[in-house]
Amino acid sequence: MLDTYDFQLKLVVIKLSLIQCWLIIVVMINLAYVKGGEMVKEEVNYVLVLAENQRMETKRLVLRPVVLEDAPDMFEYASDEENVEFVFPRHHSVEDTRINIAKYFMENPLGKYGLELKESKKLIGTVDLRISEEHASAEVGYTLNKAYWGQGYVPEACEALLELGFLKCYLFRIASKHDIRNPRSGRVMEKIGMQKEGLIPNARIHKGQSVTDVIRGITIDEWKKRNEI
Repeated sequence: MLDTYDFQLKLVVIKLSLIQCWLIIVVMINLAYVKGGEMVKEEVNYVLVLAENQRMETKRLVLRPVVLEDAPDMFEYASDEENVEFVFPRHHSVEDTRINIAKYFMENPLGKYGLELKESKKLIGTVDLRISEEHASAEVGYTLNKAYWGQGYVPEACEALLELGFLKCYLFRIASKHDIRNPRSGRVMEKIGMQKEGLIPNARIHKGQSVTDVIRGITIDEWKKRNEI
């Protein structure tokens, strides 16, 4: 009888030890996140990081918040159907553009940037970094005035977003997608190191048509290797 009691007591001790170990692991996970494969004893506050980086500069561009005063420059390309064919409905007036700026860019401005030419101060497009906090990943989107296509402005801006996402937000992966009928957008993604990951047939309805999306992405390890970090 005593041996049975001792055996049961040992089982209880073992169970308590396992529970204690499990609790320690849970606490460690809650106190840490992965920074490029290394454990860091603090969490990333994405909202704070984006708030601290509402203005960034590249060689030729200033990435900064979009404001109502940008409406004429934005309307210049937002009113052109060819320019916005794969992006959003064409704007019919400067007032349409002002409403869009207020609702999309100013109501929730973090992670959304106007592309301003340093030389002329002209707004020529926008880019945005949409972060999924749950998955430590993000999606990049962009629009550019067609008068400036083919000059490398979007890749230049997106490189700044990748640096922000990987070095300051410690994201695992950043992706983007484009309509399969819009290979020009795919070439932009290729220029910033995004690899084709797959196709999603009938992914969404855009302007009354079923769209097949091409998914492209880049991981933190791929980005570090590409930038020799």
